[in-house]
Amino acid sequence: GIVGRNGSGKSSLLQFISGILKPTSGSIKVAGRVSALLELGAGFNPEFTGIENIYLNGQILGLTEEQVTEKLPEILSFADIGAFVHQPVKTYSSGMLVRLAFAVIAHVDADILVIDEALAVGDAFFTQKCMRFLRSFMQHGTVLFVSHDTAAVKGLCNYAIWLDKGQVREQGDPKTVC
Repeated sequence: GIVGRNGSGKSSLLQFISGILKPTSGSIKVAGRVSALLELGAGFNPEFTGIENIYLNGQILGLTEEQVTEKLPEILSFADIGAFVHQPVKTYSSGMLVRLAFAVIAHVDADILVIDEALAVGDAFFTQKCMRFLRSFMQHGTVLFVSHDTAAVKGLCNYAIWLDKGQVREQGDPKTVC
């Protein structure tokens, strides 16, 4: 879990880890396939339908079209947005968008899931569904979770880092760090 005030460097750190940004000094080493949900709607084309965006985002995350087709029923079931999946995502609420985005990243067979505040816009039922998925995923993979919701960090994470102005202020047990 990564916590800190706005502007402390949390999202930038996740972007470095995800390979979106390159550090000007130092290095980042990542072992495994990363799947990231960094910014609501990132990687989605607002003019495309939900289905089209599932294919687009799945391929951005390294799946073939055939693999996306194979996983499509699971993605649709997890997202649970019904017939809206056939509408352009520009018509979606933020909650529907996070449902679709999370469903895609949850099904790309990643080793590392990077989640940046995305669950803050979901309804309570979907947030709990995501937390159950993340706990299950943590049995075999790594989750990097940024949130201002310290209860979520304490409940989900087994290690936490507090960033302040780009520096690690404290790290260790999530209850102590939060």
